[in-house]
Amino acid sequence: MKKTLALIGTLSLLAAAASAIAEGDPQAGAQKAAACGACHGADGNSANPEWPNLANQHASYIAEQLALFQKGVRDNVLMVPMAAGLTEQDRHDLGAWYQQQTLKGLEADPSLWRRGEELYRGGDPARGLPACIACHGPRGQGNGPAKYPAVRAQHSAYTYAQLHAYAVGARKSPGNDIMQLISSKLTDEEMRSLASYLQGLR
Repeated sequence: MKKTLALIGTLSLLAAAASAIAEGDPQAGAQKAAACGACHGADGNSANPEWPNLANQHASYIAEQLALFQKGVRDNVLMVPMAAGLTEQDRHDLGAWYQQQTLKGLEADPSLWRRGEELYRGGDPARGLPACIACHGPRGQGNGPAKYPAVRAQHSAYTYAQLHAYAVGARKSPGNDIMQLISSKLTDEEMRSLASYLQGLR
């Protein structure tokens, strides 16, 4: 009986520790994010359209992407060395801090966004293209528990680059190939239109 109680107690402590890591500490994350500010902005809003806005992104998604950079699943000459020394707690702390930041953003290119809206909201059934709204939501806020990222108010240049990377197989999502399948069916113009629409989506 004593052994059983001790085991239950140990498991409870482990569960509590795992929960603490999963939640992350935004105050600790703020200090750790100082090194990220040069590219992603002091508040997670990047001034360079080639680098993503991280403000108000789901904490779980940020933590997962940092882990993928560490494992070499995602390859980026800047991000791989930045992520290399992070602990699991560091990743969750950073995610928690960025999730609390206010997302800003630019407007959509008026010459491009309408086709992007059509694809985002309705897809293209004739070509087997599902609507982006199914995973990323009507306002582009994504789904945290499912680790579908928020895509609203993201730089169009960055979004276009990611769609293209998925299309050519340079970027992959472990355990879920939906983005590769969708992106490979998009034309270059459609990628640009979607990217522009998402840049203006609030």
